[in-house]
Amino acid sequence: MSRFQVATEEEIRSGRTTDVYFVRTKKVMEAKGRDRVRVVAEVTTGALPDQRPWGVLCGIEEVARLFEGAPVDIHSMPEGSVFHPQDINGVRMPLLTVEGVYHDFCELETPMLGFICQESGVSTRAAYVKLAAGRKPVVAFGARRAHPALTPALDRAAYIGGVDGVSTLRGAEAIGEAPMGTMPHSLMIVFGDQASAWRAYDESLGPEVPRVALVDTYWDEKVEAVKAAEVLGDRLSAVRLDTPGSRRGDFPSIIREVRWELDLRGHSGVGIFVSGGLDEEAVRTLGEAGADGFGVGTYVSCAPAVDFAFDIVEVEGRPSAKRGKLGGRKQVWRCPRCMVDIVRPATEAGPGCPRCGGEMEEMLRPLIRGGEIVGELPEPKEIRRRTLAQIDLMKSQP
Repeated sequence: MSRFQVATEEEIRSGRTTDVYFVRTKKVMEAKGRDRVRVVAEVTTGALPDQRPWGVLCGIEEVARLFEGAPVDIHSMPEGSVFHPQDINGVRMPLLTVEGVYHDFCELETPMLGFICQESGVSTRAAYVKLAAGRKPVVAFGARRAHPALTPALDRAAYIGGVDGVSTLRGAEAIGEAPMGTMPHSLMIVFGDQASAWRAYDESLGPEVPRVALVDTYWDEKVEAVKAAEVLGDRLSAVRLDTPGSRRGDFPSIIREVRWELDLRGHSGVGIFVSGGLDEEAVRTLGEAGADGFGVGTYVSCAPAVDFAFDIVEVEGRPSAKRGKLGGRKQVWRCPRCMVDIVRPATEAGPGCPRCGGEMEEMLRPLIRGGEIVGELPEPKEIRRRTLAQIDLMKSQP
């Protein structure tokens, strides 16, 4: 038995993390001879957290691994796709569809939604933070605010959403990059003073580690920043301000003071990295004040989940849906230039873009066929690149 409250991969894939009503549903279907009914079900959402106009889909690779070997066909938007809750006509957009005998896969609904609801929430907030930061780097610092078993998934989702790096070892492994970070206040406290700690850091670590000095442990931030520059000289890459809100005052003014005092003494090449309770508005404001990089933690790692639902829309080839949902298998058509989406019945041909008149492409693409993974599962770096390209297109749309 595990020492931690963590489900194993086998428990997840075998349905041990499902809601009990799916187990009871299977028993009822078996008892009444309805256990071979074939259905089509789709994932949609009516709205996004924070009243966002668009989100970033994440968790699709884990969905593929979850259903691998199950006798189903799955079509999905590619991981990292920017999506709207509704198309241009107000129709809910399916982001993923599953076709198969309902008895064979119903127990996997709960873990499937768990993957994409939480990870899409994280990737969506990460995208808006990166949008606020622009070209300035953002590092995910939020692992300590979540269950440690989720560290790889949360860091990967943040990276796919747009952050430039992650702080944890396992999270960095998941995205195929080196971990990024600075130093904790505890280092200064253990050494007894800032200068000793900065020197020890510089003397103990290899040249591949940037010298970013934490400068708000004991003294005023600008005083410590100047001191760090004097101690480390040209080896100092940046200073980090992690001032808690209770002592912060006017944080933009503190950043401007630090920048002024460093520049005045010939240290204009030393960057200012900020962290501590940041959200996207703080990132935008502090960036305008002169911050050169951001560590964002809780706001991203503890993002509210996207409220995806999974609903049957077709039974034995016939449209069938509960009230409030639209029946029948569907396809989502997107203009790759305008990011306009239109939902149509799957039997209909794709429309032209109502905005630019260009051709539209199918967004629901084969992911699993008969239990075999047939869709592409790109590396996180490639997914992130496509995500950022879509976000750039969103910025230019009316």
